Amino acid sequence: MRPLDPRLLRYASAARWFLVIGAVLGLAQTLVVVVFSWLLSQVITLAVGGHDVTELGPYVGGIAAVVVLRAALVWLLEVAASRGAASVKSQLRTRVLRGVAERGPDWLAGQQGARVSTLATQGLDALDNYFARYLPQLLLAGIATPILVLVMLWQDLPSGITVIIVLPLIPLFMVLIGQATQAVQKQQWESLQRLGTGFLDLVGGLGTLKIFGRERRQTERVRTITEDYRARTMKVLRVSFLSGFVLELGASLSVALVAVSIGLRLVDGSLGLGVGLFVLLLAPEAFLPVRQIGVQFHAAADGLAAAEEVFLIIEGGPAAGTAMETADSAKTADAADAAAPAVPASVTTPTGSLRFDAVTVRRGTTVTLAAFSATLAPGRLAVIAGPSGAGKSTLVATLQGFVPYSGSITLGETAVVPGGPRPWLAWAGQRPGLLSGTIADNVALGAPGVDKALVARALDLAGGGDLDPGTALGVNGDGLSGGQAQRVAAARAIYRTLADRCPVLVLDEPSSALDEAAEGRLIAGLRELAAAGTIVIVVSHRPAVVAAADLVLQVVPVSEVPASAVSLGEDAHV
Repeated sequence: MRPLDPRLLRYASAARWFLVIGAVLGLAQTLVVVVFSWLLSQVITLAVGGHDVTELGPYVGGIAAVVVLRAALVWLLEVAASRGAASVKSQLRTRVLRGVAERGPDWLAGQQGARVSTLATQGLDALDNYFARYLPQLLLAGIATPILVLVMLWQDLPSGITVIIVLPLIPLFMVLIGQATQAVQKQQWESLQRLGTGFLDLVGGLGTLKIFGRERRQTERVRTITEDYRARTMKVLRVSFLSGFVLELGASLSVALVAVSIGLRLVDGSLGLGVGLFVLLLAPEAFLPVRQIGVQFHAAADGLAAAEEVFLIIEGGPAAGTAMETADSAKTADAADAAAPAVPASVTTPTGSLRFDAVTVRRGTTVTLAAFSATLAPGRLAVIAGPSGAGKSTLVATLQGFVPYSGSITLGETAVVPGGPRPWLAWAGQRPGLLSGTIADNVALGAPGVDKALVARALDLAGGGDLDPGTALGVNGDGLSGGQAQRVAAARAIYRTLADRCPVLVLDEPSSALDEAAEGRLIAGLRELAAAGTIVIVVSHRPAVVAAADLVLQVVPVSEVPASAVSLGEDAHV
């Protein structure tokens, strides 16, 4: 990533505001430095010349005022940096979450969950150092250094020329050191990702490990990953200290050259004491921002690495080490947009029959759903059945708009294409996805308010009438059994169906953890919804659910579909 990536300004408007405020504060700091150096040189010159304290008083007072002003400007820049970092992180996190939501569970399933989580949390937190330390020095290097060099040229031409000659050596050292730093920093970032992924996998599978008595064998694995991260962190610190020493040495030698030149000319009388002191005080300030860029680069490297991956997710490129759609899919997306309009959010929710016409899904060169066709009329309970791996979940993901497909899907007279809003669809997946809060909060999740009567009605239709809506749940729905969690998730989709009058309701394996009685109550509720005119679609293997269906849609494995029926033509939709 470049020192100031234009994508940061494009995706986070707060970064643009910070640059404006930082530039103004940086210019003010530069002017304060010039005034301070001039006042201090005048005080010393007058004191050496034998002037009394009364003559030095105004200059000393000016120095005190300038010191206070400079401290205030430094504080203001730090405040702006902190607030800018917080705003930028918030905006980038929002875009990341939006990007993940747009790509859907099908894309997320191909990612490393812990890696994406680490990226959106601890990874973006590293931007604090980028804004608080690195970016202010970058601004000062672009503002303060040129101004101070011009002032030195104006006051003492030889000193200004010396600074111009030796100043580029520091960026040269920075480039050479930066290449080594980026390499070790990248290794540390990857080690952190492995540590997060390994720990999350261990926690997720701890129950299974305990059943087989293998939980203690993971101790060594976690210790090895942790030790690797520790070693790489210390290596980064070692490189940081060495590079900081090199940059400090280079800057010190550069200032020494200016000081020696000024000293020799002061001795032979060709340079006045006031001018010599003024220029000598400005010389370190001219080198300071450039030197600090190299020093603070290490503090900002983690944030830069995380931001690079964030931009890949936002822009639709490969993220977290996994490639996304191919270029062919992108071309097909353009064709889909041209072929059929998306459903605008402002348009009335479409109604009518839901029709699948030769819907085919490809993942790269593999066909996962082949030539699926069906028509689902309102008021009917349809069950999608088929062997495992036939493409049932893929069909649901296609209806949600998360995967590319060829063929066509229409609701009434409206074409359904990916990427558009789905005001007509309510859905509950295989995983309940419950949050900390009450059952009522989880059922009404996403709604502007909680309608208690509607919550009770949704729970009753989902077979969960025995659940108390006021029951408080922990993280991931802790406090409920698997079957109870399934009924709450089904009630959430039913609540949306009732509240927003969604014409299509999709439930993916809603009764896999239910007993016969609870399953019977759920089926009765779904039939009641279907009788009210809703298109109810249930993905299920359960005999009771299949027996209650008005229509059973058998998804045929790809191996049983004629090759001539599988194609991606001009009507491709993605």
